[in-house]
Amino acid sequence: MTTSRHEETDATATREAGAARPGAGGGTGGRPQDRPESAEHLEVTPPKTWAVGVPAVANALKYSLSETSPRRTMLTLLDLNQTKGFDCPGCAWPEPEPRHRHLNEYCENGAKHTNDEATSRRITADFFRRHPVSELARRSDEWLNQQGRLTEPMVKRPGSDHYEPISWSAALDLIAGELNALGSPNEAVFYTSGRAGNEAAFTLQLFSRAFGTNNLPDCSNMCHEPSGTALNETLGIGKGDVSLLDLYHSDLVFVVGQNPGTNHPRMLSALEETKRNGGRIVAVNPLPEAGLIRFKHPQRPRGIIGHGTRIADRFLHIRLGGDLALFQALNMLLLEAEEAAPGTVLDRDFIESHTSGFEEFAAHLRANFSWPEVLEATGLTRAEIEAVRDMVLDSGRIIVCWAMGLTQQKHGVPTIREVVNFLLLRGNVGGPGAGACPVRGHSNVQGDRTMGIWEQMPQSFLDALEREFSFTPPSEHGWDTVDSIRAMRDGRAKVFLGLAGNFVRATPDSDATEAAMRNCRLTAHISTKLNRSHAVCGQTALILPTLGRTERDIQAGGEQFVTVEDSMSQVHASHGRLEPASKHLLSEVAILSRLARRTLGDKVPVAWERFEADYGTIRDHISRVVPGFEDFNSRVAKPGGFGLPNPVNEGVFHTSTGRARFTSNDFEMLRAPEGHLLLQTLRSHDQWNTVPYTKNDRYRGIHGSRHVVLVDPRDIEALGLSEGALVDLVSVWHDGTEHRAEGFRVVGYPTVRGCAAAYYPETNVLVPLDSVADHSNTPTSKGIVVRLEARSAQPAPAGA
Repeated sequence: MTTSRHEETDATATREAGAARPGAGGGTGGRPQDRPESAEHLEVTPPKTWAVGVPAVANALKYSLSETSPRRTMLTLLDLNQTKGFDCPGCAWPEPEPRHRHLNEYCENGAKHTNDEATSRRITADFFRRHPVSELARRSDEWLNQQGRLTEPMVKRPGSDHYEPISWSAALDLIAGELNALGSPNEAVFYTSGRAGNEAAFTLQLFSRAFGTNNLPDCSNMCHEPSGTALNETLGIGKGDVSLLDLYHSDLVFVVGQNPGTNHPRMLSALEETKRNGGRIVAVNPLPEAGLIRFKHPQRPRGIIGHGTRIADRFLHIRLGGDLALFQALNMLLLEAEEAAPGTVLDRDFIESHTSGFEEFAAHLRANFSWPEVLEATGLTRAEIEAVRDMVLDSGRIIVCWAMGLTQQKHGVPTIREVVNFLLLRGNVGGPGAGACPVRGHSNVQGDRTMGIWEQMPQSFLDALEREFSFTPPSEHGWDTVDSIRAMRDGRAKVFLGLAGNFVRATPDSDATEAAMRNCRLTAHISTKLNRSHAVCGQTALILPTLGRTERDIQAGGEQFVTVEDSMSQVHASHGRLEPASKHLLSEVAILSRLARRTLGDKVPVAWERFEADYGTIRDHISRVVPGFEDFNSRVAKPGGFGLPNPVNEGVFHTSTGRARFTSNDFEMLRAPEGHLLLQTLRSHDQWNTVPYTKNDRYRGIHGSRHVVLVDPRDIEALGLSEGALVDLVSVWHDGTEHRAEGFRVVGYPTVRGCAAAYYPETNVLVPLDSVADHSNTPTSKGIVVRLEARSAQPAPAGA
């Protein structure tokens, strides 16, 4: 393996074939090797200073055509995000109104993910005869994904090392038998990923509660749970209050802890519109992400032959975990500006008529604020922060957008509460061009929560279920993701059912999670493609193959569609267009409806067979259970669907005081001992959630390997290392335990001093199960204390 640097080019990355990883790996029990394989060849080039343009189009087409035919590629891309087509199964960024929607309303990564699902490759029973589970557990995430679509139900029996075919009836009877043999319904866990549509999510939560448990962990527990916690407390609703039109017409937009160029690229088009309308943008991120520097729109001449659009007017390269201190500093500066010129800075009318807790908040901040602490926590200068203050004072309408860079911190909830304080001071909540904008990263993750996929739904929702279905749902809160892992580890949970997703690789503390899954009596996954969760399984394991978002769904009641809710609370239909990958596939709704029928029998008066036959039946029930979905079927039939009401935009705040709440948040900062760094885990550009498509990350200049750690060159020197050095990443938890990710190359990178970055899921092993955010129990993947241990001091690993 070699490393090299050369001049930045726009050459597209070569697609990797995905060779098998030799040997057992990097820690315990067959986890894939978290160190470079001999086949990897790391090449490092300067980071890009702009995103998208023609290379994005070329990369999207290259990957798509490597997965399927030109005809299928064109069919999917022309239907993607169109009113009569299907919703992108990638991110949750909203589409413009139908009359403003482009024929090519998708991004590079959306096109890749769509055609990754629409792949022409197939996994049959013969594949599982040739590949035992123990071998699959040693394969890379990339290799597993590249094998193609699952085509028939499979079972792994106790003591066996192979999956074998099983009929649908036998598979569902097996799950029903295991569920009914449990000592308590609370010994079952029902997990949901954001890929599931509203109808499947509603069906699953109804089945779980009719069975008798609120154990409904979901992917939100690992990402935007702090957003919901903070926003519910301060604004009375766990969602943002911003629309695309608001973003277009805002005077100042903060983009905090977010990398839109990779994780939701169509957001760049919206930010470009903000700039065209005279708005300005402040980016807050430890890394100089290309999409936040400059954007070249591939459908406009200036994005093809010109320089594109500068996105960030000011870029604050902030220290990990410093966002709380930053917004406290901005708030203090606003209070001081108001004192200097009373009545000219704060929106006193809004504060007095719509908020509570202002005086307590202001007194707490004045009594505890310290510039030396702020500058240490943020790594910024006072001049940088005051320059942003000046931009705020020059702006009437302000939006703050954020993602997992904020939520996956130890103090993520207080940070978001402080963001709300910032917005409330100048009345930037609930009005045009202003508000809070948590940007979800998964297609229907917000919709799943709206449908009841939450371990602690409010009593009002449970009461509505009881009125609609004539049974009493359990009221005791269930387990979230972290608590579910603990329960499986401890033997308190024995059956795991996963609706979409890749639970094993999405979760923290890989060794603990995998041991927990293997401790289950039964694990079953409703999936479209092979992933590591199928190889890390219980004594009995089932693979239940399902239709993808791109595929036609024909039921007894005719052709069906599903619905999704985007990150800005717009609900719309998604119609699959391709023929299913196999005649043996069932839809998510069909699988769950049949399973509920077999498990519950006549226990509850729910017409599950009608759910399966006609999804309109489910939507009729939703219309009477979930607020805002009245007349669901007729409203969603309109092009573009409909927007859910947000009481904040009507000046209504369902908080404990009946008003928007200022909160008092103690200063906190992350600290690393001498010789250690603060690590954040992140996604590469050629990656969708836990699935890497290649080993490249072209915007950051990383090619040929994912086993890298990005470190400021000054820190590399201070640690006595050199660029290209092979190291183990060792996280240090306060109880003295350590977690190790083996074999990473040190890459000099312009990140903030004292901070480092590496890709997940390879580094999920470093996040201790008990390292969670205050108030929300979210894994703290942005701020792990690590040391870099040179491999020369370690024995050579097997197979090296």
